[in-house]
Amino acid sequence: MSDSTVTEPEGREEVAVPQAVTGEDRQGLLHRLRRPRRPRLWFEILLIAVSYWTYSLIRNAVPEQKAQALQNADWVWQLEHHLSVAVEESVNHAVNSVSWLIIGMNYYYATLHFVITLGVLVWLYRWHPGRYAATRLVLFATTGVALVGYYLFPLAPPRLMNGGRFVDTVMVHHTWGSMASGDLKHMSNQYAAMPSMHIGWSMWCGLTIFALASVPWVRVLGLLYPATTLLVIVATANHFWLDAVGGVLCLAFGFTVARLWYRGLPYALPRLVPVRTPVAAPDQLPSA
Repeated sequence: MSDSTVTEPEGREEVAVPQAVTGEDRQGLLHRLRRPRRPRLWFEILLIAVSYWTYSLIRNAVPEQKAQALQNADWVWQLEHHLSVAVEESVNHAVNSVSWLIIGMNYYYATLHFVITLGVLVWLYRWHPGRYAATRLVLFATTGVALVGYYLFPLAPPRLMNGGRFVDTVMVHHTWGSMASGDLKHMSNQYAAMPSMHIGWSMWCGLTIFALASVPWVRVLGLLYPATTLLVIVATANHFWLDAVGGVLCLAFGFTVARLWYRGLPYALPRLVPVRTPVAAPDQLPSA
């Protein structure tokens, strides 16, 4: 009995996946069901739209628990002081003193986590279809587990803490920005700050770009994106930096879920460090 080879599209490269033709056992069936492939475009658009709508609905339906959220914020702030890492207030006031910079950060905070995340999804779908489904699963699992954090640990952002130590940069500079400020504040749960999905999503984008982009400076930009996002969420007083740690932990959970689901399919998820295939020496090549 001979083996056939199925070639999976991978943008401009091809990945050969050996597939045995020995029977329809359960292992083979699961392998075929989980095999990375590009889904139908209309289904993907619908799935992403419904998923984000559901995420927003559940996030905003979580009880705000203002008193508990403010108490948790005081606890986080005291913990950071105890650990000598409470830098958010200094960064917030320093960046707020440069008007053009903080206004730009307000717009960055309000828009780029949508624009770049969707852009990376489109890029994956078009140029790396063999890795699309698994990488998308990472994003979905990351976002899903964040909802648990919003429910179990309501947290006020620094700008809403008692005492007015932080500057709410959207309010002060009258910019169109956070859904949790100004006239839009009643449309979003203001006490769902832990974990930070600005960090979870930007890390997902950055690592995906770094792993798959072929142009070196684009890979560098991929790594700079989550680092810049961390500065923005702290400078605008929308998050403690520990919220960013929560976002990273959610992303780690997302990668774990995807690797367990796509186990046995090494090409499903991109690798941060490429696996090099050893090249045989000329004298070891088979003769014609």
